[in-house]
Amino acid sequence: MKLSHFLFCALCFISLNLFSQVEYKIVTSVESIVPLGVGRSRLITTDTQKSFADYTSSRSGDKEKDKRNKSNRSDIRVKDFEETKLLNFYNLTGIRFQNIVANDVLVTSKLNELAQEGWELVFVTGGVESDAGKDDGNGIFITRYIFKRQVSTTE
Repeated sequence: MKLSHFLFCALCFISLNLFSQVEYKIVTSVESIVPLGVGRSRLITTDTQKSFADYTSSRSGDKEKDKRNKSNRSDIRVKDFEETKLLNFYNLTGIRFQNIVANDVLVTSKLNELAQEGWELVFVTGGVESDAGKDDGNGIFITRYIFKRQVSTTE
């Protein structure tokens, strides 16, 4: 009896894995590091689905086989997205640590919401484009949070 129960559970587990897929989601935070607090900071995400293949061409070096990518840039744009305001790192007096903590609270809230929806945080990457000198007052700190979750397919 125990062996048949074990085999049944093992079969269910194996079949569950055979019919599951993984889907990914990216959440991006863009935090301004522009002096005087004049930049814009946001947490953005979308549920819009697009296929990269629609905007991809292959090159081989053979002019007869190569096809030019004629996709329209405006077709790539996504206008349906969620945008959460964040505070800028700087204000008139300089770096504002309260703003950084406030942003951490909002980002944490979003990450916790996604975890409750079954998303698993699998990778985080950050980058900075900062002030490059006297005439460059631009800068952003960008972080991408990459999530995945199992999606069952019962076809």
